[in-house]
Amino acid sequence: MPQTTESVLEATIVTLLRPLVRLMLKRGIAFGQFSELAKRAYVESAESEFRVPGRKLTISRVAVLTGLTRKEASRLMQGDDPSAKGEPRRKVNRAARVVSAWVGDQKYRDSRGRPASLPFENASAAILQPSFSSLVAEHSGDMTPRAVLDELIRVGAVSKMKNGHFRLVQRSYIPQADEMAKFAILGTDVADLIASVEHNLDTKNETPYFQRKVSYDNLPADYLTRLQALLARKGQHLLEELDTDMSLHDRDVQGEGDDGNRHRAMIGIYYYEDDVDDF
Repeated sequence: MPQTTESVLEATIVTLLRPLVRLMLKRGIAFGQFSELAKRAYVESAESEFRVPGRKLTISRVAVLTGLTRKEASRLMQGDDPSAKGEPRRKVNRAARVVSAWVGDQKYRDSRGRPASLPFENASAAILQPSFSSLVAEHSGDMTPRAVLDELIRVGAVSKMKNGHFRLVQRSYIPQADEMAKFAILGTDVADLIASVEHNLDTKNETPYFQRKVSYDNLPADYLTRLQALLARKGQHLLEELDTDMSLHDRDVQGEGDDGNRHRAMIGIYYYEDDVDDF
């Protein structure tokens, strides 16, 4: 029997769900809880992506789009405050923004063009010089400088020098022990990747996003360690080069005005390996 587009899509969705289900099973999330989360995702997607211009989105339309009952659609449309669900993500974004600005904002670089070591705050209010506190104030919204510094020191991105100044020791924010932050990154990174692939599948988009990968399935185990080291070196170099270029054009980092025409761009590199069953 020839495959249909629908059957191929269904098989693809199952493939996508398997690692997610594995994660949920490890965390004790059973099907009933996942089902409720899936319903919420259906409703939120209908609300944000399938509105008819100039018309109010009704409960009936959401029910028709999602296949849920009107009662379920109504309940989910009146659900939790979405701003509360974004707190871990905001924490990640704020810390990452400070690191990016430290690298990209000319004001916070030394004479060699590298991220400068910074005092926590100015010794005198009469002397205007860059400090970690001013960096946070300019690039991290309402987060306090101490909270951001403690987080960056905790994950090893910042260290304290003998003279009391602080220096950036890694050019990226990678939470290590904070599971909430890691889950927030999981949600945003995987969502961005799927959205990028979705963009390329849409025939109405004449300009596809860059999407490439390399894959081999008969590699010796002793090569994988060297491969990871090669990727860590070259991948990090590429990301730092892209980060520097993007930061030069980011109006928040450069302290320029915002005309309301904001765009977000994301570039990611990932690695995965697993065992291959014998044929």
